[in-house]
Amino acid sequence: MKAEVSVVGKEIIGIKTFDAPRELVWDAWTDPKHVAIWWGPNGFTNTIHEMSVKPGGVWRFIMHGPDGVDYPNRIEFIEVVKPEKLVYDHGDDSNPKQFHVTVLFEEEGSKTKLTMRSRFPSEDDIKKVADFALDGLRETLGRLENFLGKK
Repeated sequence: MKAEVSVVGKEIIGIKTFDAPRELVWDAWTDPKHVAIWWGPNGFTNTIHEMSVKPGGVWRFIMHGPDGVDYPNRIEFIEVVKPEKLVYDHGDDSNPKQFHVTVLFEEEGSKTKLTMRSRFPSEDDIKKVADFALDGLRETLGRLENFLGKK
């Protein structure tokens, strides 16, 4: 099943249920060795420079696009409730708070329902990225599903 991905007001929302226990999904999302493998849309690779998953911790990485373009990213964690919730600001060094993200990991029997909400400052900001962001999130969650299937 593909991820449900939509724009609602100033938010991009992605929901997907994985056939994997919550601890495994959490570990895939918070261990830099795992994240480097699956993060990003199809064709992207990652270089993780640091990843400190704790309140005030920073995750710096570069996404390498299939077109050869590098995309530096900076995430600052605000709230970390293992294995239930991550809250962070996502951007880059020049604009560290481009959007605010909440990721929920909910147990559904032996499966995990993941809900990711990315809140942008304005509807204009979201309109600038929605076309590629929706497909990118759908592909990213698909890559996570493939990664989990190998565990």
